[in-house]
Amino acid sequence: MTTHRDAWPQGSPAWADITVPSLITAREFYGPLFGWTFEVGGPETGGYTQAFLDGRRVVGLTEPMESSSAPAPAWCVYLATDDLLATADQVVSAGGRVVLAPMGILGFGTMGLYSDPTDAVFGLWQSGTHTGWDVDEEPGSVAWTEVMVHDQPRALAFYRDVFGYQVEDLSAPGFTYASLSLGSGPLAGVGQYSPSAGASAPPAWTLYFAVTSTDDAAASVASLGGTVVSPPTDTPFGRMSIASGPFGEVFAVMGPRRDAG
Repeated sequence: MTTHRDAWPQGSPAWADITVPSLITAREFYGPLFGWTFEVGGPETGGYTQAFLDGRRVVGLTEPMESSSAPAPAWCVYLATDDLLATADQVVSAGGRVVLAPMGILGFGTMGLYSDPTDAVFGLWQSGTHTGWDVDEEPGSVAWTEVMVHDQPRALAFYRDVFGYQVEDLSAPGFTYASLSLGSGPLAGVGQYSPSAGASAPPAWTLYFAVTSTDDAAASVASLGGTVVSPPTDTPFGRMSIASGPFGEVFAVMGPRRDAG
């Protein structure tokens, strides 16, 4: 994927960020892991920090305004919208819930946070001067996003109703999964937790970051203070590993299969 400076089409994953207890710790982990540099915002943004890959925006990081009320750190995926208020109404009509009402961000755009009917939280982003991430599918950037839930048909119906996605069923025995698209390539996935995940596994969106070597990235995760949740494994889509960062936040890395090339 080449550099993308324009607003992302409605329904596309367009941005992601995370609220962490310590930006210093987050930078020390994610910077070496993905080759990011960082730009710290001014007081008017509360020090909101953006990560860059070769001068292109990738994700955002921030510290909580009130640490005592901050939720557990987790990456939040924002889906693009041309009209946030209208999309927010569709979210509620389709059975979703408002977590944070729409708010303008200093001309950068308008954001809101919502949960789908299975309680997975996601964001909506209507671009102003900030159009979202500038690059994806390159090492160090976001390669894929998916939401994993305990009631996949319910979640799938919700996202299809809100954004009008076309759905491709990729399920197999013991594996329930569908990809979402809007007339071009796949944009995101909706999957069902396996019974082995346990009922306590939280419905959540997950970011997959592209890497040149999944095995090397997993080793770096461990050495930088994170945890490898599932070891590198070849899949039909690449070699992947699930990891957690220094605050317990879950993400995945994806690189070429061992037999690629």
